Amino acid sequence: MGRGLHDPGAGRIADSHGSVPLCRALRRPLTRVLGSTVDGQTRCVHYRTELDVVAISFKCCGEFYPCHLCHEEGAGHEAAVWPQTAWNTEAILCGVCRETLSIERYFEVDGCPSCSAPFNPRCRLHKHLYFEV
Repeated sequence: MGRGLHDPGAGRIADSHGSVPLCRALRRPLTRVLGSTVDGQTRCVHYRTELDVVAISFKCCGEFYPCHLCHEEGAGHEAAVWPQTAWNTEAILCGVCRETLSIERYFEVDGCPSCSAPFNPRCRLHKHLYFEV
């Protein structure tokens, strides 16, 4: 298997949760994504098409999950939506390059501004589950 973003040989740094793997390509800590992920690009058991490559930091806990169902199954509390006044928060994670986007920027684009990975346009159907509408 080739070495990629989740390469265990990329190194680790210490943080408040212990040791965190470094992204080999970017040499920065990988953002932890909770939930039932099926690969290293944030796809999960609920949403796993080629375009399902975002994770969302939930307002209620600040943790990244691939989807509302992963949060519901694993967080142990109800989800809270991001109010419009907080849409400047970098709460969207591109699972391909691991860059974060503000909620506002996420609404403006169809793919990652950093790596050009396309995002699933059908995610807009669930906007109300994550963001004040």
